[in-house]
Amino acid sequence: MQTPILGSSYVARSINAADNRMVNLYPEATPDGGKTAAFLTRCPGLEFLQTIGTGPIRALWAHQTNGTNIFVVSGNEVYKLDGMTSTPTFLGNVTGTGPVSIADNGTQLFFACNPDSYIYNEITDVFQQITDPDFPGAVTVGYLDGYFVFNEPNSQKVWVTSLLDGLSVDPLDFASTEGSPDGLVAINIDHREAWMFGTDSIEVWYDAGLADFPLTRIQGAFNEIGCVAAFSVAKLDNGLFWLGTDARGQGIVYRANGYTGQRVSTHAIEYAIAQYGNISDAVAYTYQQEGHAFYVLTFPTGNATWVYDVATQAWHERAGWDNGAFTRHRSNCQCNFIGNTIVGDFENGNIYKMTLDVYADYDEPQKWLRSWRALPSGQNNLKRTAHHSLQLDCESGTGLANGQGDDPQVMLRWSDDGGHTWSNEHWSPMGKIGAYYQRVFWRRLGMTLKLRDRVYEVSGTDPVKVAIMGAELILSPTNA
Repeated sequence: MQTPILGSSYVARSINAADNRMVNLYPEATPDGGKTAAFLTRCPGLEFLQTIGTGPIRALWAHQTNGTNIFVVSGNEVYKLDGMTSTPTFLGNVTGTGPVSIADNGTQLFFACNPDSYIYNEITDVFQQITDPDFPGAVTVGYLDGYFVFNEPNSQKVWVTSLLDGLSVDPLDFASTEGSPDGLVAINIDHREAWMFGTDSIEVWYDAGLADFPLTRIQGAFNEIGCVAAFSVAKLDNGLFWLGTDARGQGIVYRANGYTGQRVSTHAIEYAIAQYGNISDAVAYTYQQEGHAFYVLTFPTGNATWVYDVATQAWHERAGWDNGAFTRHRSNCQCNFIGNTIVGDFENGNIYKMTLDVYADYDEPQKWLRSWRALPSGQNNLKRTAHHSLQLDCESGTGLANGQGDDPQVMLRWSDDGGHTWSNEHWSPMGKIGAYYQRVFWRRLGMTLKLRDRVYEVSGTDPVKVAIMGAELILSPTNA
């Protein structure tokens, strides 16, 4: 029988109900004549580019006008690169330790460091702090019709700078988001509209060209879903995604559907988020790779990273592997540079290219893992079964010429108590280079115990390609 190894990550509050974990793997549908309806493929690895400053990498920005520069905020320093591996040019120092929001008007770059902010002028090559006495500080910033739009810390106020000049702020160029008496958390510009994310609500404004303050509310574009983490807001798939909160609770991930929020997280994701304690420090970025559009949401306090794939509407975990345990993914922020996805390290000054042709996270292994219930939903009649063999239908012969991965292995273990405790490890070769007929299987897997239930888990760390089309389980039912 085909055992249901495909699918998405779903670990329920009760693992006896669902224990389908997926780490560093994601599903891809094969609708046109594929061997199976989908397969699991390995997440991209991190190819080291260079170290910039001491880190951490707080922001990356690819030039929006000519596409030839990358701007990097590393610790309290800002650098400009002419290419991914070019020598960094130091621009200046910034304050703060958290994420940095960046916007670009074609000539100036605005670096919002909460509260201090800075402007780099590419024409004059001058980097300087905004010292206008009317500047109140900025948490996040966007660009709209020649204006930098930003939210003042710890307030309901949204401001604009002077037209095409981020260094100048008029003391009357602000308004308050008063549709709800909550604080303004973040601003994001999407389709020439300014989304104002509060703690309990969202308002959408547009540039009406008004004399005193150019922006005004869009009538009816108000909903009672807020944002719990300013840097969880990110653009993807022609809209916005964010980690929500409102007067009734928090911890749901939404995407924009018109001017309302559509829930995209599952109960399992929301259960995981609820375990992290502080979620206001969550950070997110988005990227597209081979038709998959990913929303990458990291919880620094929870030391975990979750990823939503718009193409399949499925979630999976991205993780580092350190001292025998999964950790948050090393990527902290992202930019697209000439078709390359560049990410920065949350802990040091490294920047990487995220690529599907690398199967490690720079100098650390990338461990992949999939756990799933042996029997499809609704087919467990609570009778004991004897499990004779399990064969993994995967791409074999992907081994390397030498070094780790020259004889790649897959590890199997199982749980007969719903995922609470696990068996010993059982290893099977995945095929040396060119061994395309290698069968990946395990025999004599024993009898299910008192719960009459089994969860299987496969994993590996070898730096080789992984593609899993399915798994075939041979078992015999009993009358017990």
